Amino acid sequence: MAENQQQAPQFALQRIYMKDISFESPKAPEIFQKQWQPEVKLDLSTSNRPLEEGLYEVVLSLTVTVENGPEDNKETAFVTEVHQAGVFLAKGLDEEELHRTLGAFCPNILFPYAREAIDNLVLRGSFPPLMLAPVNFDALYMQAREQQSAQQQPEAVN
Repeated sequence: MAENQQQAPQFALQRIYMKDISFESPKAPEIFQKQWQPEVKLDLSTSNRPLEEGLYEVVLSLTVTVENGPEDNKETAFVTEVHQAGVFLAKGLDEEELHRTLGAFCPNILFPYAREAIDNLVLRGSFPPLMLAPVNFDALYMQAREQQSAQQQPEAVN
């Protein structure tokens, strides 16, 4: 009986924390005198590493670059970067379940915290609110796995 309990899958959030955060507005205060025509670019990535048996750190990194101005004269209004992290307990999962949990499920948990931090930084920089749209980490995870699988398969010889 005790053996079955040890093998049951376990998942728990242990801690959420900010690992790194930055905000830069290289054209302030002149940028505030221009008409607001923002172009938003979002780069995101995730990483994870084992800490000890069954404990993992997952880091969701978001970089938002906003340029402003007409198409022929864009200037960087601001760049903000957030590395939102968490420590997760994940035991009793097979390899594929563990990869999916660390690569998709955990980033889904971290994203609202990162989005709030970015919005707060942007407001403190005196720019209009920037509420990032939700991200489908499950789809991104599946896409990355498919690309990884395609790269590992040998090319057909014609």
